[in-house]
Amino acid sequence: MQGIKKRLVGSYLLVIILTVFIMNTFLLVGIRQYYFDNVIDVLEKQAEVAGSFYARYLAYKDLPSEAGVLLDSFSSATAAQVQIISTEGMVLADSQGTPVAEKLSFADIQKALAGELGQWQGNLPVTGEPAMSVAYPLQSGARVVGAVRFVTSLTGIHGVIRNAALILVAVGLLVVFLATAVSVLLSATITGPVEKITRVAEEMAAGRFSARAVKKYDDEVGKLADTLNYMAEEIVRYEQLKNQFIASISHELRTPLTSIKGWAVTLRAGGLENVDEINDGLNIIERESDRLTLLLDELLDFSRLSAGKITLQQDTVHLQELLDSIVKQMNPRARRQGVHLVCETPQDLPSVKADPNRLKQVIINLLDNSLKFTPSGGTVSLSARSGEDHVQITVADTGSGIPHEALPKVKQKFYKETSSAGSGIGLSICDEIVKLHRGHMIIDSSPGQGTEVRLILPLQPNMYLE
Repeated sequence: MQGIKKRLVGSYLLVIILTVFIMNTFLLVGIRQYYFDNVIDVLEKQAEVAGSFYARYLAYKDLPSEAGVLLDSFSSATAAQVQIISTEGMVLADSQGTPVAEKLSFADIQKALAGELGQWQGNLPVTGEPAMSVAYPLQSGARVVGAVRFVTSLTGIHGVIRNAALILVAVGLLVVFLATAVSVLLSATITGPVEKITRVAEEMAAGRFSARAVKKYDDEVGKLADTLNYMAEEIVRYEQLKNQFIASISHELRTPLTSIKGWAVTLRAGGLENVDEINDGLNIIERESDRLTLLLDELLDFSRLSAGKITLQQDTVHLQELLDSIVKQMNPRARRQGVHLVCETPQDLPSVKADPNRLKQVIINLLDNSLKFTPSGGTVSLSARSGEDHVQITVADTGSGIPHEALPKVKQKFYKETSSAGSGIGLSICDEIVKLHRGHMIIDSSPGQGTEVRLILPLQPNMYLE
């Protein structure tokens, strides 16, 4: 597996090498062109001056007989090789001793004899060294009588270009070396924290959730460390909640089972002769059995919801009838507790598309919580109203309320106040059922002033409420 560090360093090096290569190429081409252009410019100016001098002062003289004089005049002001060429291409005079009467057939000479400035670049026939030449026509009036040619060696310029190339290559290698060092260091600042985070993640995967990733930089890697640490804290928290839930469920199961077993043993022993006492015992057994059934139903619903296996049996629900039936069912308990249970609904309350049994389960669970935490003399109200595209069902009480720090957690799985009874999953189940109906549940509460729970359900089953 190719690591991130290798890929980063390789990518940086590839970009740097390509950049250095392209820049060096352009620089070398530019240097070469600069020197060559300068040489051509100097030779052209010298040739033009020589041609103009001949046309103005010596055009009336015979070129072959005056070739030596012309050569001395033209070569004294230049370091280049000067040649005087006849119209036949023969060398009449040469500042470097080329044999006289030798015929030359270079392109620049032919162009000059045709009356135009000519240029040539190549290797000299005898020495093979690189050279450049410029030839200019010598005219007597409108007639071309010969040409003057300036030739210079390019060996020195090639040496300069070669030295410049060596310097550029050395600088390029230095840049690549420095870029390699910087890329290694830069990649280490990325891969180092990632490797540490990976090791921490491996420790967490092994069950050591106390491990924490160190946030070194405030960037994407730092955010990853924060996210990993947050995940570990949430796992630890849920682990604690799970343990509390198991302990709570064990307690909730033990209490009714103890009562049932105690009365069963008493009834079996036959020590009770009073019918009222026997009925009381049977009533306790019945109530505790119902309590166990309710608790097991909650656990079963929770398991199904967690596995995503609960499906809604949707039907048209007449809210007025549903709420009235729920109030009638809960009224006996409210009267026993001395709590005033009221239902307030408008006559034109619309019907909704919902699962009536699940919706009833949610409302009864909310009323059960309200009755549980509302003291005698208090009030629990169930109300409903319709909006433009939704209905709102509200359960409000004048009970003890929920502490501010606990309010954001009451819908979380396994969360339960230490002093409260129950499994701690009732509100979580209610919230999930409401979400299955494409709605949401809002809880507002103040300690000592009561709690209000609002269920907001869409009128259409495919409508999402934000």
